[in-house]
Amino acid sequence: FSLAEFLQDQLSQVGVTSDPQGRKRQEAIWELFTSECVYFLDRLIVLKEVFFVTLTNLQENNCLTDVDPWSLFANLKDLCLVSHSFLNSLLRVIKNMLSITQGGGPTLLELLSKVFQESICHCLEKYCLNYSSALLYLHNLMSREDFGSYVKWCERNEQCRRLQLRDLLVAPLQRLTRYPLLLRNIAKRCQVLEESRELQSIMLDAAVYPSCDLEGKVKWLDNYQKMKLLRDALVWLPVWERDKRAFIPESLKHLLKAVTLDNLIPHRSLLLEGKLVLSENTKLIDVYLFLFDEFLLITKIKRNKKRSVSSEQNHLRLQQNLELDQLLKEGCTFTVLDQPISLDRMQLKNIDQLNASTSGLPHSFIIMHHNRYQQCIGAFILQAASESAKREWMSKIEGAVAALLKLDSQQPRVKSSSLWLESSQI
Repeated sequence: FSLAEFLQDQLSQVGVTSDPQGRKRQEAIWELFTSECVYFLDRLIVLKEVFFVTLTNLQENNCLTDVDPWSLFANLKDLCLVSHSFLNSLLRVIKNMLSITQGGGPTLLELLSKVFQESICHCLEKYCLNYSSALLYLHNLMSREDFGSYVKWCERNEQCRRLQLRDLLVAPLQRLTRYPLLLRNIAKRCQVLEESRELQSIMLDAAVYPSCDLEGKVKWLDNYQKMKLLRDALVWLPVWERDKRAFIPESLKHLLKAVTLDNLIPHRSLLLEGKLVLSENTKLIDVYLFLFDEFLLITKIKRNKKRSVSSEQNHLRLQQNLELDQLLKEGCTFTVLDQPISLDRMQLKNIDQLNASTSGLPHSFIIMHHNRYQQCIGAFILQAASESAKREWMSKIEGAVAALLKLDSQQPRVKSSSLWLESSQI
């Protein structure tokens, strides 16, 4: 219903105001209510009654018993209860405002303040933090014939209105981003300044800030999953395999056993990753680069068909990293070439088109690795697939170097021990 249709349905025109600004305010509040109805009835209830309930019934009949409903739907039941309660309370407030009913109950400001600070945002945040994992879990399950049949059967239900499971799962995230706009729309049409300020306060405290904070948490979760994936896929060679001149008798290798490097990756931010070509002697070999906020890894792709991707790794694969995802599907690992290149020990050199044509290395650039005495201890000629891809890599690397040097000038990087400092501080 539009607001006018609702009033006509109620057989009452008492609440209609002749003041245009007042009418716009009523319509803004009505938009909040009707959009919440659409979200509740066409998204949450469909997700719950068609997909969640069907899965529960199947599991009661010993089908898909290994599928974890929480990993897919998280706190969907709580979202339904919170939204339903909000709709009932908001409708009572609207009827009181329009003089359709008389009675007590909270005012609009009291209701909005309570639901956004105590229930809606808290409940949505919990769901959204699980959303990234839910998509990964769904991606893993869709390769199964039995689960695929369940999803297709549910999606054919007329209540879905041609929406797929993925479309319904993302609805709470979309709703969270919509609330600030709806509240701002109401605040702009308030004639009482104090009421407008209170609404803006609710909007900022209960909608905008949590959503910004949530965005950061979701990014952190995605980065954590990426790092966990990379930690398992990276291969760190011992010194006697990296450098053939380092001959170590078998009986002494235990003395030089490499310290585990698992902790080098998880707490970093991955800025860019992708496949390039490395010019090595007279050969061109495929390499995969990982640009972190403090160092660069150049790795050789090792194809090992005997290696199988574990279910946990499968679960953690990120859909947006399609190239990396495909390599992992093929059973590839990534052997670190030489050593990590600290960004404060790196120099980047562009190869112009004339020199690139002469040397037969189009779209190429050079990465030089320096030691603490500014000696070049490694040079890598890398070739991108196109000029635009080359510019993107050079721009990202230069930006990461500048950001790290700026951070170091403000606060030197210190590890847990006061005796250990990063390379630029030695």
